Amino acid sequence: MAEPNATERAAQADIAARLARAGFALPGSLIERTLTCGKANCRCMADPPRPHGPFYQWTRKIAGKTVTRRLSSEQMTRYGPWFDNAKHLRELVAELEALSLTIAERDENWPGKSR
Repeated sequence: MAEPNATERAAQADIAARLARAGFALPGSLIERTLTCGKANCRCMADPPRPHGPFYQWTRKIAGKTVTRRLSSEQMTRYGPWFDNAKHLRELVAELEALSLTIAERDENWPGKSR
């Protein structure tokens, strides 16, 4: 079994502590869009153009299918931090995986790096 050294154990404990402090998280992607409607007298066609929006779209996979929802500005204010938390959680998991790979590659003496 792989044996982490003291520095690696401390790094894992730090990652675990940061994971424990994580708040609610929403999966998927969030984009902010602005649109032009193309009507000649509309503000979006003015000089300078002032597009409609912003509009927020949340996209994620449910049972293998892509689902998109529009979010209002109020919903974006409420749930924006949850999207930020999800991104932070993915970063922490990637950090933990990289640390684990380092330990396993060293202890198993595997040639090359799999990262």
